[in-house]
Amino acid sequence: MASGKLPSTTAGIATSRRAWRATNRGAPALGRESAFARNLRGLLLIGPPLVVMASLLLYPAGVSIVRTFQETDADGSVSWTLARYHRFFTDPYSVANYLRTVWTTAVTLALLVAVCLPIAIYLHFTRSRLAAVVQALALFPMFVPGIIVAYALIRYIGPNGLMQTLLETIGLTFYKSPYLTPWGPVIGLVWDHMPLTLLILTAGMAKVSQEAIEAARDVGAGYITIFWRIILPLISDSLLVVVALNVISLFGSFVIPYMLGPASPEMMGPYMLRTFAEVREPDFAAAQAVVTFLTCSVFGILYVVMLTKRQDM
Repeated sequence: MASGKLPSTTAGIATSRRAWRATNRGAPALGRESAFARNLRGLLLIGPPLVVMASLLLYPAGVSIVRTFQETDADGSVSWTLARYHRFFTDPYSVANYLRTVWTTAVTLALLVAVCLPIAIYLHFTRSRLAAVVQALALFPMFVPGIIVAYALIRYIGPNGLMQTLLETIGLTFYKSPYLTPWGPVIGLVWDHMPLTLLILTAGMAKVSQEAIEAARDVGAGYITIFWRIILPLISDSLLVVVALNVISLFGSFVIPYMLGPASPEMMGPYMLRTFAEVREPDFAAAQAVVTFLTCSVFGILYVVMLTKRQDM
């Protein structure tokens, strides 16, 4: 009985296919046209910002990078050279500034993670008014400009500032101001970058479920085991994003190191400005900027890889 139905079923399918092809004849062309229209709209949407970015950022940056490799002779002829980069890496003052920038970035990043990670864990597992107050205080620096932060810290931690006055009031005279020392920019940059770090870590903590923590406690896991075996693996991607974004921002920071840091050695931001404006060597300042860009590009590539990995998941 089944073998008798098979030919009629096959014929029905063939008839349906012919009818579908006749009805939808020309549909692929419409689909290609729709896709072309969508792509055109997308290009028109991103076109203006791409033109602005290329004309105001990429082209001037490209011209500056090319000029760092050029040397104009007295007769007007142009030759290619690596003399500026050789000067940068053989000049003790330039190397000291670069190492000071690396040290400030590493110490500030370590303090940011040490301060913000416990706050993110606390905010994830706590629902109270105190948690809301802690979150508001941690995110408050986001709404304060960097120059205001620097001025406030000068009045607070500077010589004869509020902190020294309060300590001397209770008889403590050991205080030495970190203002104009290597720790001055570290304190200001930690305060300035705390909101971004906390937001990223708080978003990463969304992967940590309360059920997983309770299950680990049921089998006898302690706080250190829970943090090391459950929380840390789940927020590892967020930690890498924190490292990438903060290194790029800290390495090129200018206002807070300029106002709170020592005059020598200084971070790359103030060093580039002084070379450009005071020493009047724009090509050597551009070479310093290229070295800074290449250092930060490593972490920029890390950030792009992390975004690509998230989109593939």
